[in-house]
Amino acid sequence: MKNLMTYDLMETARNTNEWLGASARALAGYPMFGMVPSPLVNLTAAWGAVTERAFSRMVAKPSWGIRTFTGEDGRDHLVSVETVLDRPFGDLIHFKVSGRKPCKRKILLVAPMSGHYATLTRSTVKSLIVDNEVYVTDWKNARDIPVSMGKFDVEDYTLYLVEFMRHLGPDTNVIAICQPAPLTLAATAYLAEEDPEAQPRTLTLIGGPIDPDAAATEVTDFGRRVTMGQLEHMAIQRVGMKYAGVGRPVYPGLLQLTSFISMNADRHGKAFFDQILREAKGDASDGDAHNRFYDEYLAVMDMTAEFYLSTVERIFKNREVAKNEFTVAGKRVDIGKITQVAVKTVEGANDDISAPGQCIAALDLCTGLPDEKKASHLEPGAGHYGIFAGKSWRNNIRPLVLNFIDANADAPRPKVRAVTSAASA
Repeated sequence: MKNLMTYDLMETARNTNEWLGASARALAGYPMFGMVPSPLVNLTAAWGAVTERAFSRMVAKPSWGIRTFTGEDGRDHLVSVETVLDRPFGDLIHFKVSGRKPCKRKILLVAPMSGHYATLTRSTVKSLIVDNEVYVTDWKNARDIPVSMGKFDVEDYTLYLVEFMRHLGPDTNVIAICQPAPLTLAATAYLAEEDPEAQPRTLTLIGGPIDPDAAATEVTDFGRRVTMGQLEHMAIQRVGMKYAGVGRPVYPGLLQLTSFISMNADRHGKAFFDQILREAKGDASDGDAHNRFYDEYLAVMDMTAEFYLSTVERIFKNREVAKNEFTVAGKRVDIGKITQVAVKTVEGANDDISAPGQCIAALDLCTGLPDEKKASHLEPGAGHYGIFAGKSWRNNIRPLVLNFIDANADAPRPKVRAVTSAASA
């Protein structure tokens, strides 16, 4: 089993570091060290606590942690997560609010599958459930999916989105964040031709690489520089013996986390150094800013090899969506067929992952959509994360997106007969 041992060695290194952190914390906690008048003891305990926490988070799926919120009626409402559709590679989940009538706005939040869990959008969900019915795509960790479940690539991903949209119905408002933006656009175009009555009412694309060549970033430069053979050799491993997906070829989350951190190594190093000092002084806590951020940031998931490789090859290298040449099951998906769904793009002026210009390219592809159903927004000073979480999202982008949804809520939609192709049959 090629690269299976490499995966296990990487997991062994993570496990060893977690153990070293726990051992240092426990050792420094011995009562006898209380007699040693040295700050080194506290620093050792602090290093151990921070190290153990960091490395243990890398294999744990974070909880949503959304339990209650105070509604407009002044009452606290309980929030529960229910699975609407259970599929091998991802679920459609609903945030059910007890004691509240269903909201008028129904939102499908398409979370990224780019190394982190859907919980990365936790703050986005929190801000939306107050006055919306919120559904989220909850993608599963590939290491936990048995090989017998088959493959999962960009076409399968697109068909999952098609199924989720069909299930929720035509009064759905779709918001796609980052990585899924081009595939969500393709899924909408697929429905426009195959099942027009199931199209969502609005589509908001936030910071997604619709046309990666529209503005260069380190991500797009890497995509051009590396060949597919090199990428497969460097990035793909097989899940080790510890997990249910043993033998499945994946792009490991731990490997991607290494690349995430290396892009801003100095900043991350300083953040952990400062946290160790706070821990030693007794100023750190479970809910402090550092732990809230890194508990989520360090929690990574594996992607199937075919999804990762087909994303790089078809979305970034070949630019199939940007050229309107994307195919599903051998059938070309024509984005120009979108004529009823209002489309809005959101970009951050300081986004270094999907730079301004990459996402707004979607509007030029929607050649069949009238201008009054197109909108765009460029958020000044916002980076990639800030356009769907944080102050920029809360204060500016969220109100604009909801106003866009409301403006198209009652727009008439002409009846269109579905065109059934041989491929779909």
